[in-house]
Amino acid sequence: MAKILTGIQSTGTPHLGNILGAIIPAIKMANQSHEESYLFIANMHSLTQIKNKEILKNNTFTTAAAWLAFDLDPNKSCFYRQSDIPEVTELAWYLSCFFPYQRLKLAHSFKDKSENLKDVNSGLFSYPMLMSADILIYDANIVPVGKDQLQHLEMTRDVAARFNNLMGDTFIIPEAKIQGNSNYVTGTDGQKMSKSKNNIIDIFLDDKSLKKQIMKIQTKSLSVDEEKDPDDCNVFKLYKLIGEEENIKNLASRYRKGGIGYGESKEILYNEILNKFAKNREKFFKLMDDKEIVERLLTDGATKARVQAQKVLKRVRASIGY
Repeated sequence: MAKILTGIQSTGTPHLGNILGAIIPAIKMANQSHEESYLFIANMHSLTQIKNKEILKNNTFTTAAAWLAFDLDPNKSCFYRQSDIPEVTELAWYLSCFFPYQRLKLAHSFKDKSENLKDVNSGLFSYPMLMSADILIYDANIVPVGKDQLQHLEMTRDVAARFNNLMGDTFIIPEAKIQGNSNYVTGTDGQKMSKSKNNIIDIFLDDKSLKKQIMKIQTKSLSVDEEKDPDDCNVFKLYKLIGEEENIKNLASRYRKGGIGYGESKEILYNEILNKFAKNREKFFKLMDDKEIVERLLTDGATKARVQAQKVLKRVRASIGY
């Protein structure tokens, strides 16, 4: 039986891009698959950026609540919090001793910030080894990733192969499963939606704050009557990802004919988000009001995950000679 593993960083409440690009596909795969699935909150990775105890704690809960709000079934997958698995940090150290410094310098997570080294901590530099440990410690065969994460999975495959060549066959070499298509979810500024760019849409905000976010989406300076290219509009690009096919065609037609302003199209997008994600939003708010449920599910998941993690770690220690 193949094992599927995927995780998401808890650097804040998952935004629309995270939900469409990672959470929904991963949950669908886990709930419908006959394979063994491991889905986790990567809250240790977020420590490279966030150094506030309360923010770190709250981010873990909001991330977990978002997964659960989209009907993740803990009975069909192992759902856990990364920091509850101490075995993963031990394995990350072993892997670090088998991977070249020069290769780590090429990691996107480091290179993107390397021009300002005073802001780079050693955790960020060794990030790919912790990510590799997340994968290898569960004997994961399949890892759903976006194209921007493909490099880190290649590093995982590389370090596992290096270890196997030197110490004997120990690790299963995982395969990447590219999530969805190559298109990214557009942020409010037209770039890829990202918390670091502050261009996100957070569907779990209250109605007023959510509407304010949507109204900030950047558009061209065209009057209501002017014809518009729907494929060159940030509002339409987002609507196209969540709207019904017939409604998408109708809106595109209105754009091309003229007679619709960007204010109206933003209202249409806002109402679509409220309608499409009504049940998810309601479930999220309930979970955030009763965090004991979330805590119990994460703790139960960690108990299951540690059984597998300890099994692999024992194998690794034996290979090393410890």
